[in-house]
Amino acid sequence: MAAEPPVLPGSEEARRWAQEELAKAEYRDAAPGWLDSVWADILDWLRSLDGGPGPGTSVAAAWIGVAIAVLIGAAIILARPRLNAKAKRAGEVFDADPTVGAAAYRGRAAAAAAAGDWSAAVVDCFRALVRTAEDRNVLDARPGRTADEVAHELALPFSVAALRLAAAARTFDGIRYGNETA
Repeated sequence: MAAEPPVLPGSEEARRWAQEELAKAEYRDAAPGWLDSVWADILDWLRSLDGGPGPGTSVAAAWIGVAIAVLIGAAIILARPRLNAKAKRAGEVFDADPTVGAAAYRGRAAAAAAAGDWSAAVVDCFRALVRTAEDRNVLDARPGRTADEVAHELALPFSVAALRLAAAARTFDGIRYGNETA
């Protein structure tokens, strides 16, 4: 069998052959995806921070640690509002009408209890407690006060009942602003 002579194409023909060969599907499928390219760019950037000349140098562990810490911090900051979506802040003790007196709140609480609406009864009982303390000048009448503030302020003159006041404030908040029932 006679051997064929070697192929010696010109530079233009060799370039065209190389382009045709590299255009085949097996070469396109072997190319890195966009995520691989982004990851490689990040690693190249980190290597450049190390002061090395190129991809052959090692990346300083401290820079990788800083990058990971920044990513974790960003994830926590972005995820925190979603995690706390169900946790509502404590609101005001009273609704918009500041003229309702302690007796009216006690009456509403009794009516709610008689109807079996224990949650409304607990809320109105706590409001009656606060309004009574305001009427007797134990508390200043102040709009916007929270149940926790009431418990803290009433614990000063009534230190014996401080734990029960705090529990009542938590119960009020849980029923009024949370998902608890009485």
